[in-house]
Amino acid sequence: MHTLINGPENSPICLFAHGAGAPMDSDFMEAVAQGVGEKGIKVVRFEFPYMQERRETGKKRPPNRQPELLACFKELVDSQQGDVYLMGKSMGGRMASILAAEHSELPIQQVFALGYPFHPLNKPEKLRVDHFPNMSCAMTIYQGQRDKLGDQGLVESLVLPTNIEVAWLEDGDHDLKPRVKSGYTHDEHIQTVINDIAGKIHASYASKNGEQ
Repeated sequence: MHTLINGPENSPICLFAHGAGAPMDSDFMEAVAQGVGEKGIKVVRFEFPYMQERRETGKKRPPNRQPELLACFKELVDSQQGDVYLMGKSMGGRMASILAAEHSELPIQQVFALGYPFHPLNKPEKLRVDHFPNMSCAMTIYQGQRDKLGDQGLVESLVLPTNIEVAWLEDGDHDLKPRVKSGYTHDEHIQTVINDIAGKIHASYASKNGEQ
């Protein structure tokens, strides 16, 4: 499995999964990984099999079936030493949350989802939240208010478990990008997410080590 690593060794480990359409070295993935890495966290990016195949052949492939995606993610978790934090863009965040829900034995400390796909495009009745109650760790979802896969109106109508926090990005779309008229910039929203994720990971890591 090919990986890209940002941040120092001997620091908290955050495994970062890409979304359905863009690879691990997309501009969005690069900005977040570099930003979190610069805050003293080892960020490990990887690609699911279909995306790796696309990289090797140049031919677009649809995402693998969910069991294959989860098996790939779990393989990376298993290869690490000790506790891990999971982070994912869109589909990657969804797979991270399902992995945490289905494998409570894994040393997953927290999950971070950047643009969670609460439902398929234009199908708000097909919600993807059934596994949320099975997650024992904390999860933070960073969601644009205008996200077409789960906007603020829809998400706030849901009753989510208390260990799941939704952090709203003003006027953001599925990539957390706001419109110019909002007064915010994409870079500002990404930096907000980076700061929050790094803060949560360092606080969790310090608390865990303090108990030991």
